[in-house]
Amino acid sequence: MSDLLVLSHDDVRRLLPMDECIELMEAALSDLARGRAWQPLRFVIRPPEEKTLMGLMPAHRSEPQRAYGLKAICIFPENPARGLDAHQGGVFLFDGETGEPRALLDASAVTAVRTAAVSAVATRALAREDAKELAILGAGVQARSHLEALPHVRSFERVRIWSRTPEHAQEVASQSPVAEVAESAEAAVSGADVVVTATSSREPVLERAWLAPGAHVNAVGSSIPSARELDTETMTEAALFCDARESLVNEAGDYLLAGLSEESIRAELGEVLTGSAEGRRDAEELTVFKSLGLGVEDLAAAEHVYERARAEGVGSAVPF
Repeated sequence: MSDLLVLSHDDVRRLLPMDECIELMEAALSDLARGRAWQPLRFVIRPPEEKTLMGLMPAHRSEPQRAYGLKAICIFPENPARGLDAHQGGVFLFDGETGEPRALLDASAVTAVRTAAVSAVATRALAREDAKELAILGAGVQARSHLEALPHVRSFERVRIWSRTPEHAQEVASQSPVAEVAESAEAAVSGADVVVTATSSREPVLERAWLAPGAHVNAVGSSIPSARELDTETMTEAALFCDARESLVNEAGDYLLAGLSEESIRAELGEVLTGSAEGRRDAEELTVFKSLGLGVEDLAAAEHVYERARAEGVGSAVPF
């Protein structure tokens, strides 16, 4: 009988610092593009008449050592009103040689960090080098995480936060000395070089007319076919990048509701990172990275946290 290492929310946040996670996510997406990692499309359970859902996200990595991971995540949209993260669940890490469960990590902590870290990877690869202004639409967990992550890859001189609840926007803005609250989504986005949409909206909160020439957009909030944050004009006029094509064409309302075809997808982010596909073409081009979240990202984060936890004696070991 082996021990299962259980790692709490606080354990994960301490052992997965943002700067390290950004490099982990770049490596994970590069490995996916090179065929060193594999994942199926996530399986989503949506009970009839329920506003909630559960997603199952398995993944396997073959190099440099084998490993399996599985994230089981529940999405409860009303949780923020309860003072809880909308994402609740766990990430299981399995030994790649024996299949033995090695660790169980708090999934909301993993999701909060790795999602923003992937946006930072996309911003580093696709945004203009001289980007100075950042806009964040939303004021939840991902807004906070993106405000932490993106300054690792660009030197922002001004940040504008917008939320339908101004008090929440003020709470997020207080994290940064250069952040301020915008009166509207348009005011936040106007003149921004990098934009993050991290809302729970089912209808577009971002319009193409608001975006400056050469802006880069990280679209994070919508992950189901029936909801979108970006309007059709933004999607049709942008150079479109994704974390995985299969996820985009099956799950992204931003893509599906705009009526796009697969030919409109320039590349997966991992393809840009490995040099097998083209990224931004010029300083005036509008780029959009549609993030849906991948099992390979959770697996990479879980392995990193597990190894650090073992080295530092962190977590609760449970006979299993």
